[in-house]
Amino acid sequence: MTKIQGGISGVAPGISEPEQLSYLGNIIGPAHPLRHCGAAGSHCRSRPDPQIQRAHIGPGAVSVASCAIRAEPIESKMKGIQVQEYVKSPTELKVSELADPVPKDDEYLIEVRAAATNFFDVLQIAGKYQNQPPFPWIAGAEFAGVVISTPKGSQNPRFPEGARVFGASQGAYATKCVAKEVSMLPVPEGWSFTEAAGLFITAPTSYGALVVRANVKQGDYVLVHAAAGGVGLAAVQVAKAFGATVIATASTPRKLEVAKSFGADHVLDYKDPEWPAKVKKLTPKGRGVDIVYDPVGLVDKSTKCTAWNGRILIVGFAGGAIEKVAMNKVLLKNISLVGIHWGAYSINERETIPVVWQGITKLVKEGKLRGT
Repeated sequence: MTKIQGGISGVAPGISEPEQLSYLGNIIGPAHPLRHCGAAGSHCRSRPDPQIQRAHIGPGAVSVASCAIRAEPIESKMKGIQVQEYVKSPTELKVSELADPVPKDDEYLIEVRAAATNFFDVLQIAGKYQNQPPFPWIAGAEFAGVVISTPKGSQNPRFPEGARVFGASQGAYATKCVAKEVSMLPVPEGWSFTEAAGLFITAPTSYGALVVRANVKQGDYVLVHAAAGGVGLAAVQVAKAFGATVIATASTPRKLEVAKSFGADHVLDYKDPEWPAKVKKLTPKGRGVDIVYDPVGLVDKSTKCTAWNGRILIVGFAGGAIEKVAMNKVLLKNISLVGIHWGAYSINERETIPVVWQGITKLVKEGKLRGT
C-alpha cells in the first residue's frame, strides 16, 4: 500500500512509468553517499516492476522486488529528496543536505533504513496525486527503520528507542523522518528493513480487497493482474493462503517468473489479446474466475472471463486511463464491481484496520506472506 490511497491510480507525464520508477531507484550516482545497491540477488533487477520497487536508505539491504539505492550511516544533517516544484519525471530530482526533521509532540523520530517507491510517489512529484503537500516537501511515504526518539507528549510510547519499525509518513526519502504511532508497526521477526519497507501499503490493500471486500475462500479461482508488482505479489500470496487457485498476469517473462515464485499457479501475458479466453480455459468447465484483482485498468476485458456472481476488485488505474466498462456484461453475469480504498478506512471504518493487520500478522507468522 494511512495516507496511502488503496491501490495504484493515475499516470504521470514524461518518461514511461517503468522508467520513472527505475530512476527513483538509480537517481543517486556512485559518488554520493546514497548509491545503487548493485545487489546480485535473484530478485534484484535492473528492469523495475511497474507497480513498486524498493529504495534502500540504510546499510546492508538487498532488494527483493527490484533494484534500489543504499545509504551510508546517517550524519548530523540528514540527506533527502526535497521537492521544491512539480517535475515531469524523477530525472529532475536530486538528493540534498537538509535540516533534520523536528518531531511534533505526538511523533517519533526515525532513522530510515529502507524506503519503498510506489507509483503514487511518481504521481505526487508531478502534482498529479490527490494528496499534495505544500512546498517544499520531502518525497516518499513508506519506510522501515529504527526509532531515534519517542513522542514528547507520550508517557507510555509503544515503541522504545532502538525499536525496529515500519510504516508510512510523508518524507520517507531521507535518512530521517517523523511518524505518528498510529502509522507504525513493529518489523516482523526475521524480516529485513528492506522487506518491511513495502509492507504498510501492499499487504493491507491486498488483504482488505480479497478478504474484506471479496470474501475469498477455499476453492476460488482468482485472477491477479500486474501480479509482479507490490500489491500484485501481496494479492497472490493472500489468495493462496486462503486456498484459492491463482492465475497471474504480467507484461514480461521475467515478471511472470517472479509471480510464479511467489505462488501463482498459472501465469499469462496480458499483452496477449487472447488472455481472457486462456483464463477461462484454466477454470473448471471454462466457467471463469470468481475474483479479479485489478490494479491496472482491465475491468472490461476481465468481464469476459469472470464467472457468474464473480467479483472484480478495482484497485487502481496504473494503465493510465479510467476505462469504460460494458455494463451489460456486468448485469448478465451478476458481476459485482468492488472498489478498495484502503487509505479511507482510517476515516470511515477504523474498526476494520486492526482486524486486517491481525490477519496479515497471522499470515506472516505462518510463513504464508513474505516481503515483496
